[in-house]
Amino acid sequence: MRVKSHTEVTVGEELTARTLHVDRATLVHYAGASGDRNVIHWDEQTARAVGLPDVIAHGMWTMGAAIEAVTDWVGDPARVLEYRTRFTRPVVVPHDGGADVEVTAVVTSVDPDTRQSVVELTASSAGQKVLGRCTARVQLD
Repeated sequence: MRVKSHTEVTVGEELTARTLHVDRATLVHYAGASGDRNVIHWDEQTARAVGLPDVIAHGMWTMGAAIEAVTDWVGDPARVLEYRTRFTRPVVVPHDGGADVEVTAVVTSVDPDTRQSVVELTASSAGQKVLGRCTARVQLD
């Protein structure tokens, strides 16, 4: 994919929205890859015992999956200079059917001198915002 040029990016530009699906298999695979094998990510009984409604997705999975909207748009993951978020709510992943995370993003600034842009992301699941103050600063061509 071609890297975005600063001359073709405008404030208010909306990136392609996407829906990310997560199920229990995804969580098990992510636990193995990340080393985060916390039981709340795969066992309902333990998750409920600590006050959660069900198994929840790893926060870092949610954050990592959401940034794909930006990396696909900018054309190169190495162009992400900074990425920040706050975890506002967990993504609850029921055994049957899993869960969806809806991600939207909009360009909030473009600096022609540095050729950098800031993108604000919104991620929600089951109608609840799951990432807050979510921004990425990217290097454009």
